[in-house]
Formats: sequence, structure tokens, C-alpha cells
Amino acid sequence: MIGRIHKTHEGRVVLAVCDSDIAGKCFEEGDLQLDLNSNFYKGEEMSEERILELFKVVHIVNLAGKKAVELGKKAGIVEKVIEIEGVPHAQAVVVRED
Repeated sequence: MIGRIHKTHEGRVVLAVCDSDIAGKCFEEGDLQLDLNSNFYKGEEMSEERILELFKVVHIVNLAGKKAVELGKKAGIVEKVIEIEGVPHAQAVVVRED
């Protein structure tokens, strides 16, 4: 999977993860668009273990692809999933006490 860490001006950590096989592609369905070609998702190859560790410290997560979304479900941070052209996509805000 490809992952990229972003930091907001407020110091929040945002993690974008997408399956390697769909990285660099764009999906559209109706008014919805999932652009995995944007810089937001351009990152580095990460193991499942690394992503699971990052889930413990991030504030916002964006996941695209079957593997990425399943990992979010496994970690208990994903509840609702949408599909755009059959590609699962989920976003989550993780409430932290920091």
C-alpha cells in the first residue's frame, strides 16, 4: 500500500493510504471523484504493520482500495464505506486525548 503523512497548520496528522494497484488513477461516478493521482496520495510503499502503527497517532485518515479500507476496518476506525466505480473509499476522524 502507498501511504503519505500530512500535517495541518494546527498540528493534526492526516494519513492518506491507497492500494498500490490503483495508485495514480482517477475514478468518477456521478458527482463523486476519487483522484489517486493527486499529490495527496503520492507517498511511499508502507507495510500493513507500519500503517496500523500510524493509525494509533493520526487524527484523520483517508483510505482508498480494498486492502486499505479493510485495514481501517480491522483497526476499528472505519465504519462507513462508499464505493466509486467499485473502489472502496473511507474517511475517518480519530478522536484523541492529546
